Amino acid sequence: MGKKKAVKKAAAREHEALAPLHQLAGSTAVRALTPLAKATDEPPLLALGVGTLALGVLLRRPAMTRSGARMVASHLVATGLKTLSKASVDRVRPNAAGDRPALGKGHGTDDTDRNAFPSGHTAGAVAVAESIRHEAPGASTPARLAAGAAGALQVTRGAHYASDVVAGAAIGFLSERLASWALDAAARRVERQRDARAEAEAEAHPS
Repeated sequence: MGKKKAVKKAAAREHEALAPLHQLAGSTAVRALTPLAKATDEPPLLALGVGTLALGVLLRRPAMTRSGARMVASHLVATGLKTLSKASVDRVRPNAAGDRPALGKGHGTDDTDRNAFPSGHTAGAVAVAESIRHEAPGASTPARLAAGAAGALQVTRGAHYASDVVAGAAIGFLSERLASWALDAAARRVERQRDARAEAEAEAHPS
């Protein structure tokens, strides 16, 4: 069996396996949880990061400031990576596929019904949750649970397949690591420059 056929067969099996969950999309419980899914959209998550950063600066709390910076940077990286991924893969969302799930090579489509892979909501939620964990380990469990719940809700809403959510979570995790590496490297560089200036000043004006 060719690779293309194997991928399509696996997609069809996943569609069939998750059909019972997708049927819950119109249930009262899922509708009640819809605000959680919307809270992990790009604007709310970015606003949360920017707000945390601004509040940390205003209150002069370094940990909060760093957390906000990580949230914003991680979310931006996640958004970029998921956008590239969506352009590379065409996948019809479960709630639009009917009995004919489709998965294939991407064509840079702007049709939201055909860019299910990966889950951008999950990518952003995981990136932000991991950013919170980085600066506030005590909040890691609730942050990760919230991100996980948001991802699971995408499946029950019929907006994504489970594999879309897993891929989105992987992107979010990687994005936080990349953003944190860049931020930490920048912070170390600033600290070295500050130390060098202090040393030069001390040599120029010995006591």
